[in-house]
Amino acid sequence: MTWETIIGLEVHTQLSTRSKIFSGASTEYGAEPNTQADAVSIALPGVLPVLNKGAVERAIRFGLAIGAHIAPRSVFARKNYFYPDLPKGYQISQFDLPVVGMGSLKIQVEPLSGSLNGPGKTYEKVVRITRAHLEEDAGKSVHGASQGMTGVDLNRAGTPLLEIVSEPDMRSAAEAVAYAKALHTLVRWIGISDGNMQEGSFRCDVNVSVRKPGQPLGTRREIKNLNSFKFMQQAIDFEVQWQIDTIESGGKIQQATVLFNPDTGETRAMRSKEEAHDYRYFPDPDLLPLDISEEWKEQTRKTLPELPEARRTRYMDQYALTAYDASMLTSSRDMADFFDTCVSLAGHANAKLCANWIIGEVSAQLNRDNLDIAQCPVSPEQLGGMLIRITDSTISNSGAKEVFRTLWSEGGDADAIIEAKGLKQVSDAGAIEALVDEIIAANSEKVAEYRAGKDKLFGFFVGLAMKASKGKANPAQLNEVLQKKLAG
Repeated sequence: MTWETIIGLEVHTQLSTRSKIFSGASTEYGAEPNTQADAVSIALPGVLPVLNKGAVERAIRFGLAIGAHIAPRSVFARKNYFYPDLPKGYQISQFDLPVVGMGSLKIQVEPLSGSLNGPGKTYEKVVRITRAHLEEDAGKSVHGASQGMTGVDLNRAGTPLLEIVSEPDMRSAAEAVAYAKALHTLVRWIGISDGNMQEGSFRCDVNVSVRKPGQPLGTRREIKNLNSFKFMQQAIDFEVQWQIDTIESGGKIQQATVLFNPDTGETRAMRSKEEAHDYRYFPDPDLLPLDISEEWKEQTRKTLPELPEARRTRYMDQYALTAYDASMLTSSRDMADFFDTCVSLAGHANAKLCANWIIGEVSAQLNRDNLDIAQCPVSPEQLGGMLIRITDSTISNSGAKEVFRTLWSEGGDADAIIEAKGLKQVSDAGAIEALVDEIIAANSEKVAEYRAGKDKLFGFFVGLAMKASKGKANPAQLNEVLQKKLAG
């Protein structure tokens, strides 16, 4: 029986302001509990919220980056519900008049290993973004803070969030993960969030339902607070299969909020899902409407960097890179900037070589050392200088790898390392011919076999020559001379 999966995401992105959205308290992560909970955070009587302009500017930047409508006037509302870590008994958010309206994000969807959607080719898709609204975060309940008790830490209360809500445009775990990753890259790229998922700066709620193709949307269940792309894939795949099995067994899906347990790989219902009317939204009387002028919007537009999609396109057009290479190089702004700097030194003609090394050797070593590209011990200038020595035949690829390892562990300059380690290739035609003549003279039987048609012996002669030259013979020249001499 064929089923279609319908997925929409609500992503809570913590904005990178130094202070909270409605007060001057710090947003720094990791402080002792309740040391950053000021009078507004703990909702003392008589305190009034004051909107953080920096949070608004970051929301505008996001809206412009996704080609969205920026509302000239938006309104803050009170979202009423009770929870121990919500001191006011309501959350200040936005409802029917959000700051960012309809936009879209183009994503590259790759097959996910082990996912229900199975193998396939990478393809492009556009996901519509319904809205993005500003709101404050709640505090945090700390279970087991004391024996048999739950504590409340209000450091996070009032931290500025941008909640980004997509249309239900995704049809698989692969598409949902690709969208979440693209969004994660974008918010860091434009500098509105650090995107640290371990610290809760980028949290995803995933709405999942299933239906027969062409039928109305099914009843959705919302998987809350996923802070890992791997867990997102696992949670969606489990939830989809669970909903299909439930319906095919004669059951009905009840709208609910569910949690994912990574230890068991299963979702479980937490509570029935609330609707908007359950929160009794109404405009916050303590906050004026937010007016955003065209001038403010255009000033903000000028501060935007070249966006990931534009840079991917430029890399393919300007350097003839593949879509895969361009996508890998724009996985973060730091990576793209590293590549641009490397190319500026190594030269336009060596862009593909730069891409290969960054995607290959550099990324592999970063993964082994658990480092980000911003922490790379080898600078793009150092890498570019080394790559020039490959293209001018000063060193071979194997020699370059030795230079790279030294740059990584000890630093320094590529030319100095090449000199100190004696890694220069032998490119003198006379020296290479003399070397080949010696090998041919010492292996007359093998030469006869080669000339009789045993072409595979060519590799044997290359190996002898490279060994004799201690790996320093220029491979291209060596091959050319060998072919000439062996031909007789």
